[in-house]
Amino acid sequence: MAAAAPSSAAPASAARDATPAAVHTHRLCSEPKHAGDMACNAVERTDVKQHRTLGTDAAPSGFGPSDLRSAYNLPKSGGSGQTVAIIDAQDDPKAESDLATYRKQYGLPACTTANGCFKKVDQNGGKNYPAPDAGWAGEISLDVDMVSATCPSCHILLVEAKSASMDDLGAAVNRAVKMGAKYVSNSYGGGEDSTDPASDAKYFKHPGVAITVSSGDSGYGVEYPASSPYVTAVGGTSLKHSGGGSRGWSESAWGSSFGGQGAGSGCSKYGKKPSWQKDDGCAKRSVSDVSAVADPATGVAVYNTYQASGWNVFGGTSASAPIIASVYALAGAPASGDTPAAYPYAHATSLNDVTTGSNGSCTPDYLCKSRKGYDGPTGLGTPNGTAAFKK
Repeated sequence: MAAAAPSSAAPASAARDATPAAVHTHRLCSEPKHAGDMACNAVERTDVKQHRTLGTDAAPSGFGPSDLRSAYNLPKSGGSGQTVAIIDAQDDPKAESDLATYRKQYGLPACTTANGCFKKVDQNGGKNYPAPDAGWAGEISLDVDMVSATCPSCHILLVEAKSASMDDLGAAVNRAVKMGAKYVSNSYGGGEDSTDPASDAKYFKHPGVAITVSSGDSGYGVEYPASSPYVTAVGGTSLKHSGGGSRGWSESAWGSSFGGQGAGSGCSKYGKKPSWQKDDGCAKRSVSDVSAVADPATGVAVYNTYQASGWNVFGGTSASAPIIASVYALAGAPASGDTPAAYPYAHATSLNDVTTGSNGSCTPDYLCKSRKGYDGPTGLGTPNGTAAFKK
């Protein structure tokens, strides 16, 4: 996913309605270089001019909270007192101040350390934050902004791992659960290996906690920990305004039949098949379960100023994972002992089925090509309200 040279600034309407071929992007985090290392799944537009501040009548490019509420039939209120945890590596020194700018822009209630809505900790639960990193800071901004957009009344717990290793990120997951979070979003991934089942048991087996994980941004292919049977693997879509039908929006799988940039999907090598997953073309864990907007061509507005210049448009399944974690929060606390990833499979008719688009070529082709019902790139579909995310 090489970065392309930036083009001239695009207006807000172009950022919302562009086609994938028309945009230039780069990954915020480098691909993992060693076994057990993870990379964030955020993709930044480089053809949309960043703005530190906006004019009186100007709006950020990219989709904002009202767009996501409309597209996914989500309530304005709900989730009060629920805590969505964000798991990322390294530190974003500007996380709270950038979050304040995002929420003020969209008229959302303040979410600060002082009022108890926002909390940032290291992986041990303290304030010994890791070294800052520009790429992960952009990822953190994307994550907290998407929680804010989807569930404005939710509290946000940001847990910063000291490195991008699975062990440190996994320790951060355990810390979030220990601190009481019932919804934990993970916007990163790496290659599968034979140690994954051990990591599943150590870091992701938390009954009664909804854990979401990005499926990846490199098209057809499986990443860990999206392939864990204990998490909700979140794929990605291209989201556009549509004049047809009552919904007013249309979606297709993010990616292309040629592969490359797009939502990850496929059949795991090591993850066991969950009992609630019934597709017959993969004997082990199939990725994904559900999806939300991830295509940077139809991306979301994000505010980030750590070694960055403010408002920009982001995509990647790093956007869809916190959106889905926040929809779980709107739906209410999972039942004790449950694996919430199973819930959408019991309520598939309460999702927007995505039936077009692909992220590569494969056999059987439903693992890389959207169809009616379950498919790899988009899972069972995208939220249509919260009914699919509760028992």
